[in-house]
Amino acid sequence: MPKVATKNAQQIELIRAAGRILADCHRVLRKAIAPGISTQQIDEFVERFITERGGTAAQKGYRGFPFATCASVNDVVCHGFPTRELLRSGDIVTIDIVVEKDGWMADSGWTYLVGQPSPEVERLYKVTKLALERGIAAAVPGNRIGDISYAIQRTADEAGIGIVKPLVGHGIGQMMHEPPDVPNYGRPGTGLKLRKGMVITIEPVFTLGDTGAVLWESDGWTIRSADGTPGAQFEHTLAVTDKGPDLLTEQSYK
Repeated sequence: MPKVATKNAQQIELIRAAGRILADCHRVLRKAIAPGISTQQIDEFVERFITERGGTAAQKGYRGFPFATCASVNDVVCHGFPTRELLRSGDIVTIDIVVEKDGWMADSGWTYLVGQPSPEVERLYKVTKLALERGIAAAVPGNRIGDISYAIQRTADEAGIGIVKPLVGHGIGQMMHEPPDVPNYGRPGTGLKLRKGMVITIEPVFTLGDTGAVLWESDGWTIRSADGTPGAQFEHTLAVTDKGPDLLTEQSYK
């Protein structure tokens, strides 16, 4: 099993500084995303926003990825490329962002409803967000990775929606992806024990279809649901502390 490093208080504050930029960006996007805007416009805005605040859009150039954001619309559930196509009322879009500042990174993907969603799309949105909240609540010292995973899985199973099992949360710090993996399904009481100072992302990715099966497109990045149903993702970066999970990408800290 790969060694999992813990972070000290100073390092966690450096991650939080990146996370504040990221959270502020999502707060602005919450008001800006509407019918008639393109994901390319969103991408350009996000890169400007991060740069003006002393950060770097860490996804741009990562393993050749050409954009500052992953912008995933409707049945594209993850790693979508921004495009010039305009968003329409009823769409669902996930904007996934990684910010680096002073050598430390924070990661947060967030799903947005565009205009007036269908009841089923709104249900997917709410269930996925609830899964994130339940996963976070399980991220306490002495619990195990499987406790987080099971909290997420149980939420999807109760709602009859699909878990995109190949996609997982992960450790983060000076690298975008560090050990450990944090799957979105599992058994309670199994896996690595959580310790104070671990910094991880929790990121349920669900589809409205109950299989959660996905297909990779030829660009090597874009992931679509195999059944054509829409997907949603919610993700926070957090530190495990004795006082409970400390959200480093919290959007409502003000």
